[in-house]
Amino acid sequence: MSDHLHARSGLPQDYRYLVQALPRERWHGAEVAAMARFWLQMHSGFRREVAAMDALTGQWRSGGLALPDLHRRLIPTLQQFLQHLDGHHNIETHHYFPTMRQVEPRIGAGIDLLDRDHDVIHGHLDALFQTGLAFHQGVAGNGPGAADAASRLADALDAAGPALGRHLEDEEDIVVPLITRHADVFKG
Repeated sequence: MSDHLHARSGLPQDYRYLVQALPRERWHGAEVAAMARFWLQMHSGFRREVAAMDALTGQWRSGGLALPDLHRRLIPTLQQFLQHLDGHHNIETHHYFPTMRQVEPRIGAGIDLLDRDHDVIHGHLDALFQTGLAFHQGVAGNGPGAADAASRLADALDAAGPALGRHLEDEEDIVVPLITRHADVFKG
């Protein structure tokens, strides 16, 4: 199995030892560290934002939402999502991941995998930004290209969603048990 984000169907076996020690079924119990629960809440927020944007583009594609209404509702959500996810990834890459490598050296290659995922996801974020900007400019200029720009934005969302979902799940399988195992280091 390739470890590239678009080719993975799950976290590679070499990096699953943490989630095997603390399986997902136990993540709602008191034994899970507060910082790990916070991490899950952050990821849940990203999933909700993607689902909301997918629902809006789906409504528009089916004719249930007019282009100006799509713009009015989608662009603020997209802006928030892009800022939120970019900030989250920067904190992970520059603060949390180095600490995780120190306290759990065995998972270093898994952290490298997550960092490579961030690079792939940032390509998607750039595409979302560029297509979102084109859509906004198309609507603001009342040009005939607004519908085409909306379609390209919807396609970019379609491409980004699965990659982000795979990354979030795989990251959780490393991060939640690792933070719980080393809760004294990750107090918030």
